[in-house]
Amino acid sequence: MTIGMVFLSFLMAIIVGWLFRQTVHVQPWRAQQAVPVLPTAPAAKAGLWVFLAVASSLFVLVVSASSMRLGLADWSPIPRPRLLLLNTALLAFASLSMESAARAGRRGDVGALRPWLVAGGVLTAGFVLGQLVVWKQLHDAAYGMSSSAAAAFFYLFTAAHGLHVLGGLVAWARAVSRAWKGAKPAALRLNVELCATYWHYLLGVWVVLYALLVSGGAGLAICSSNPL
Repeated sequence: MTIGMVFLSFLMAIIVGWLFRQTVHVQPWRAQQAVPVLPTAPAAKAGLWVFLAVASSLFVLVVSASSMRLGLADWSPIPRPRLLLLNTALLAFASLSMESAARAGRRGDVGALRPWLVAGGVLTAGFVLGQLVVWKQLHDAAYGMSSSAAAAFFYLFTAAHGLHVLGGLVAWARAVSRAWKGAKPAALRLNVELCATYWHYLLGVWVVLYALLVSGGAGLAICSSNPL
């Protein structure tokens, strides 16, 4: 029970620490023709970090609840949906696209920023659609939310993460709108950098959740080794 919690806490600390270093150690004066950051950038970034801390607490609580329920005798893992691996790849490429858009923004290259930004959102929408397909596959196989405790926690895990992804898509839509409406480069850069940081976080959390979902050795056994 506790192995999963330790594993999750350790990986979450690595993810948040890495993202924080990327934010703090940015040295725009070393880049040629760097776009100046708006004076409100520190406040915006601080607000994002507070939100990420709250979101991390939520995921830790969910994992903690599933760990406690796992110890009961009636726990029965559900089959592992094959599509989860493809969905993970989609979110990974979405994160890479957002990072490419952020780097283009630091160079002041709006022309390169736009396609990367759009690609990140489209790939993320594919991830959300893929998760809904997984839900349908499980439901059609008689693994609905009320079929077992393992199924209920699977839906809870994926729903909690999915809601955070949808929230990110709202921010992404605003960034896309500003990119095509000729927003000031500094403002656009800040929006895209915040999106990139959030997408890296979403990917990191999903990788942790995916590992815990499919790896019985990590302390959780929500999905069995049998594919769906």
